[in-house]
Amino acid sequence: MALPLLPTTVVGSYSMPGWLERLKTEFYARRISRRDLEEIHDTAVKAAIKDQELAGVDVISDGELRRDNMIDYFAERLPGVQIDHSSKKFHYDFYDSKVLGKLPMGPLGLVDDVKFLRANTDRETRFCITGPHSLAKRIRNEYYPNEQDFALDLARVMNPELRAIARAGADIIQIDEPNYSGFPDDLPWAVKALNTLIEGVDAKMAVHICYGNRYGKPSWEGSYRYLLPGIVEARVQQLTLEFARRGGEDLEIFRELPPRFEVGIGVIDVKTQAVETPDQVAERIRKALEVIPAERLFILPDCGLLHLSRDIAFAKLTAMVEGTRVVRKELKH
Repeated sequence: MALPLLPTTVVGSYSMPGWLERLKTEFYARRISRRDLEEIHDTAVKAAIKDQELAGVDVISDGELRRDNMIDYFAERLPGVQIDHSSKKFHYDFYDSKVLGKLPMGPLGLVDDVKFLRANTDRETRFCITGPHSLAKRIRNEYYPNEQDFALDLARVMNPELRAIARAGADIIQIDEPNYSGFPDDLPWAVKALNTLIEGVDAKMAVHICYGNRYGKPSWEGSYRYLLPGIVEARVQQLTLEFARRGGEDLEIFRELPPRFEVGIGVIDVKTQAVETPDQVAERIRKALEVIPAERLFILPDCGLLHLSRDIAFAKLTAMVEGTRVVRKELKH
């Protein structure tokens, strides 16, 4: 299905209902079974997909509602990562996880998530993977000589899963790497790990870089200046970046990007409950168009919508879509 000019999409996560948080925590307390939790997840994911469709979003995700946080969903699936299951009491907590030896190869079991998404929508899809740099920052390394070697091996092990995800129907695969902004000096080796991760993957590849969204708050501040020229070495087709919360001052930097890169601009601030108006969204898009041609722009929220209530998340997506339509009409005249 052909996408319109200025396609709208999401960064990944959708609003996590309070009842789902409670049921996930019930699972860790061993009061409901894994099978029951999976049925609950299926229902929540279907609702997230439907909300995105009703809001009019062009490229949608599964809402990431099966995931507790952006690390554990991958750490518990990676062969060779040791998990202390007693270390987690609340679903959003991180496991105490570590690596004591070289990571073996093996499937991560993410293909079923993509198939479920594909089976429940006719729209283009975006499936998100936490990248090797961010995983290496959270999983304790007790084997590899340094973080760089650990991240490169994580990428090697995860690469076949990304190839399988693409075959299963993911149109865009997004690598989430918010930790780039917290550790900008890592960028040269982090980009090498990114390229190892996505080598030979037959899908449009994106990398999401923000300043963190833990509990709906930024983890770092700064400028995207550190990304250039290093990010140009990344063999992705799209960068997705937050601008709504931080303002568009950094946009000028991206004049320096080669034309092969698309840019997903954040026009929705996910760290506030205030719902943007379509006019505010349209003005943010117009500002971006002064720097990046419309043919290379995607429109999205700053980060995932996880920490917003469902009514606010839906209202923000609706405003994003309506504001984008305003600018599309302007471009046609």
